[in-house]
Amino acid sequence: MNQLNNFTKGFIRENPVFILFLGLCPALGVTTTAINGIGMGFATTFVLIMSNIVISLIKNFIPANVRIPSFIVVIASFVTIVELTMAAFMPSLFDSLGLFIPLIVVNCLVLGRAEAFASKNNLITAVIDGLSMGLGFTLALGLLGGVRELFGDGSILGWKFIQGDGMLIFILSPGAFLALGYLIMLSNKVKK
Repeated sequence: MNQLNNFTKGFIRENPVFILFLGLCPALGVTTTAINGIGMGFATTFVLIMSNIVISLIKNFIPANVRIPSFIVVIASFVTIVELTMAAFMPSLFDSLGLFIPLIVVNCLVLGRAEAFASKNNLITAVIDGLSMGLGFTLALGLLGGVRELFGDGSILGWKFIQGDGMLIFILSPGAFLALGYLIMLSNKVKK
């Protein structure tokens, strides 16, 4: 039951975007479409899980004075794997996400979970935490991208539902803040 609570916290009680307000830079920057949000979410999830695994395994061997730089090297290694894989096999998504892929290295969600959780817990708990937070992040980015795409273009995942032009503001930067505000409000209503 405790592991289930750890797993669901990333979706509901401690959703990285809607509750903890972590990782807002990619949340606002790349979510012009649902596929961009989902792609960034899965990339971050992979980095979270893999870095949590490695950090949980090597935590006892890292001197305290180089702990954070060591975590960044581990995270950067997995971000490089994601970046090269995405460039090779998903070039259109890679082009859409652009600079935000290498910025996963300094995403406060990833580094925060490495420092606050993976370095203090066992392997299984660290994996569950990485998966939970990563999927919660993916859910938030997918929802945000879906809302922006629906209202901005009248489509979701490229499928047109509403004829004509959408509201351009949702595709632009102010639309990201507007959509995020409404989704946070909805999240708070559901949480209560």
